[in-house]
Amino acid sequence: MTYLRKYGNSPFTTAVIHGGPGAPGEMASVARELSSFTGILEPLQTKATIEGQVKELRSVLEEHGALPITLIGFSWGAMLSFIFAACYPRLVKKLILVGSGPYEQRYAVNITSTRISRLGEEDWQNFRYLDEVLNSSIAGNRNEAFYSLGKLLSKADTYDSLPHEVELVKYSYDVFKSIWGEAHELRASGELLKLGAKVTCPVVAIHGDYDPHPFDGVKEPLSGVLKDFRFFLLEKCGHRPWIEREAKEKFYKLLEKEIHKQNF
Repeated sequence: MTYLRKYGNSPFTTAVIHGGPGAPGEMASVARELSSFTGILEPLQTKATIEGQVKELRSVLEEHGALPITLIGFSWGAMLSFIFAACYPRLVKKLILVGSGPYEQRYAVNITSTRISRLGEEDWQNFRYLDEVLNSSIAGNRNEAFYSLGKLLSKADTYDSLPHEVELVKYSYDVFKSIWGEAHELRASGELLKLGAKVTCPVVAIHGDYDPHPFDGVKEPLSGVLKDFRFFLLEKCGHRPWIEREAKEKFYKLLEKEIHKQNF
């Protein structure tokens, strides 16, 4: 597996950080789109701890990036980028959070129930089966189940999807389970939000109004801890703005404006 993909020409002033965790590659289409006007790095995270992913990201950015760099983090990648910017503030020029998970636990309690409520009967039965496989200590196909569950939930996460290719490099349920176990504790303890006091760069959050991850869980907590924070809500938009029929164009225009604003 290649741990980094590059798009466009150097200097590589921007990096896209994928979600998951344990599902690298989904930001490829965003990287290609943005590479028409700036060099883009797409690190593919492999480590099974938050500390490991932060160090892995630092190593890639220091070797290949034009520092300080703009980070565009999606979903878990948004939270990882937030943690990274707190740990290494001098390495990050700007932080753009796309479809981030919430930063306080009280906002996270209804994410799964919201997704389930959007599933039809057949999908609900598949969800239950895949969930049982993932929670079985003897199942031998958990990566395959993890992949299938991701495809299933993406239907619940999307408002009106355009045709698109799924470009994931691989799936690792072990990485997902390990990272989210740590992330849950970090968020529930309040330590995740406290890291905002160490983030010194401008932060922009972009969120879909149909995203099951509630936008209030990003907007409200971060407004209280960040010195330079702006929030944009996209209408008729789910978790992945770049595949949404009604929001894709607005999303890319917003990204281009924010990147140009920071680079010039």
